[in-house]
Amino acid sequence: MGFDITSNYSGEHAGQYIAAALKSATSLEYLNVLENVKFKRNITTVAGASLVGNASCDFNDAGTLTLTERILNPKELQINVDLCKKDLLADWQAAQMRAGAHNRDMSGDFTAFVMSYLSGTIADAVESSIWSGDEDAAGQFEGFLTATSGYFATDGTVGTDAASGAYDASNVIANLQGLVAAVPSTIYTKEDLYIYMNAKTYRFYISAISALSAFPFNHMGQYSPEFEGVKIAVCQGLPDNKMVAAQKSNLFFGTDLISDHSEIRMLDMSDLDGSDNIRVVAKFTGGVQHGIGADIVYQS
Repeated sequence: MGFDITSNYSGEHAGQYIAAALKSATSLEYLNVLENVKFKRNITTVAGASLVGNASCDFNDAGTLTLTERILNPKELQINVDLCKKDLLADWQAAQMRAGAHNRDMSGDFTAFVMSYLSGTIADAVESSIWSGDEDAAGQFEGFLTATSGYFATDGTVGTDAASGAYDASNVIANLQGLVAAVPSTIYTKEDLYIYMNAKTYRFYISAISALSAFPFNHMGQYSPEFEGVKIAVCQGLPDNKMVAAQKSNLFFGTDLISDHSEIRMLDMSDLDGSDNIRVVAKFTGGVQHGIGADIVYQS
């Protein structure tokens, strides 16, 4: 082919591509995303008790104010992959390249085109890790629902609810009712309260409500998914037979998009070994943490 597409990006420039890939992870729409966490970020929660008292002329210290911190520590991750120019050009020529079999004028957008091949991989990995990642496993960070070691499992204040069985269209309504009933009344009316479920569970839910003759689902032009006043967030990375009720503002995802930890390198190997391969390196960070455990309920 005889063209050179070697590109190097780091820091803020790499962050532009990585941000686009990360945002393809559906869960991030329903999490509080902190974008410039370079090393660690303290998530501070405040709890007050008996702070309001009767007025007087004197200063009377009353009540308690407790500050609790949780640490959000994004993990450094990377992708190392070889891509064949021939495979990439088959799609690139159809979409972008000017006519001519020997056209060698490749625009700078080709770098973004290569990144589009990787963005799905990055998004899927992040989406999965958010809910069930294992810090000790390669390419993963610790997730909210990871058995025994996840952030919810290790926080004794997080509420739990037992499902009646594996979800299906016949029991998903009853399981949702159990989950919502376990939500603390103090957050029930909060605007950013969501029920988090995966697409499989949501499909059971749609099937169940469609079967109800009193529910005109088939005749509605647009449906905003919710259950008993709580909005539904469909997140592909959630495991089967698990749901979470929590506020968006209480669930955090941290990453660093502008430091030297963010890097993309695309190396044309033709000048080095004569091959038609492009060697791609992408480096980024990701991690999750929650704030107030008592305001979260998960069902399994």
